[in-house]
Amino acid sequence: MRIRHRPLTLLLAGFMVAACAETSPDTSRTEDTGAVPETAPDAATAGAASGDVVEATSLLGEPLARPEVTGQTLETYRANLDAALADREANPDDAEAWIWVGRRLAYLGRYTEAIEVYTEGHERWPEDPRFLRHRGHRHITIRELENAERDFEAAWSLIEAAGSPDRVEPDGLPNARGIPVSTLHSNIRYHLALARYLQGDFEGAAEAWRADVDAAVNPDMTVASSYWLWLTLSRLGRDAEAAAVLEPIDADMEIIENTAYHELLLLFKGELEPSDLLGSGEDALQNTTTAYGVAAWHLVNGRDEIANEMFERIVSGDGPWAAFGYLAAEAELSR
Repeated sequence: MRIRHRPLTLLLAGFMVAACAETSPDTSRTEDTGAVPETAPDAATAGAASGDVVEATSLLGEPLARPEVTGQTLETYRANLDAALADREANPDDAEAWIWVGRRLAYLGRYTEAIEVYTEGHERWPEDPRFLRHRGHRHITIRELENAERDFEAAWSLIEAAGSPDRVEPDGLPNARGIPVSTLHSNIRYHLALARYLQGDFEGAAEAWRADVDAAVNPDMTVASSYWLWLTLSRLGRDAEAAAVLEPIDADMEIIENTAYHELLLLFKGELEPSDLLGSGEDALQNTTTAYGVAAWHLVNGRDEIANEMFERIVSGDGPWAAFGYLAAEAELSR
C-alpha cells in the first residue's frame, strides 16, 4: 500500500473524524507531553465528575464532556487501570506496560491523558509503531484529525522500513468469544483510511481500505473495511468497483463483532431493508453505527434530505460521541 505524505496545509483543511465508543475496545472497528501519575488514582476521583471535564470540541463547535462511566463498568475499568499502572511501575522499561496504561486511561474517557502516555512512550521507543497507532486513534477521538493522519502515516513508514511482520492486537475488552479479530497492520490502515474519509479525501481513503480488504484474514476484518470501501467508492461515482466489493458478502458469514457493518453491507446489496436494521441494535454504539450507515446509504443514492435529517438526529441523540457513526454524522454536517 502506498502511504502518501500530504502537505500540512492540506491536512489542516479537512474535517475531523470518528473513533470507537468509550465502552468498546480500542481495537474495535464499530468505534491519541506531560506527566502521568506513577501510582493508581484515588478511587474517589478516578472517573469521577466526568461531565465536568471537557475532552474535545465537536466538529460543530460544541464542547464534549468526558464520557461518564458508572456502576460495575467503572469499578472494572478502575481496577484495570490500577493494575496497568502497577505493572508499569514494576516494569518501566517494558513498552507493552506503557501501552496498556494508555489504553486503560482511554476506556475511562481520559483521552488526553492517554495521548500523553503514548507521546512519552513514542519518545522512549521511537521505532515501535504501536505508540503512533494508539496515539493516532485517540487523536481521532478528540477530533485532532491532522495529528491522527500524520501518526498513522508515520507508523506505517516504521513498519515498511523495518519490514515488521503483522501481529494480532490483544483486546482490552474481549468479545464474547475471547477471540481478537484485528491486527496491528490492519488497525493502522483502517484508521488512516477513516481519517481520510472523514476529511473528504475519498481517493486516499479508498486506497487504504482497498489494501485492508485485500489483507483481511477473517470475516470481521472483511466486513468492516468493505463497508467503508463501498461507501467511499460510491461517493466517488465508481459504481462498478463498489458493486464488486459486495460480491463476496453473504448472509452466512460468521461475524463475531462487526454485525452492524455486516448487516449494512447486506442493505447495500439489496438483501435487507432499512426497516430490518434501524432500532435492532443492542446498545447505543450499534444503533449509532447502523443509523449512520443507513443515512450514508440514502446520501449516496441521492436522498440528501433524508440523509441530513438522520445525521441531525444522530448528533442530537444520546449516542456516545466517541462512536464512529456519531462522529461521521458530525463530519457530514460540518461540510
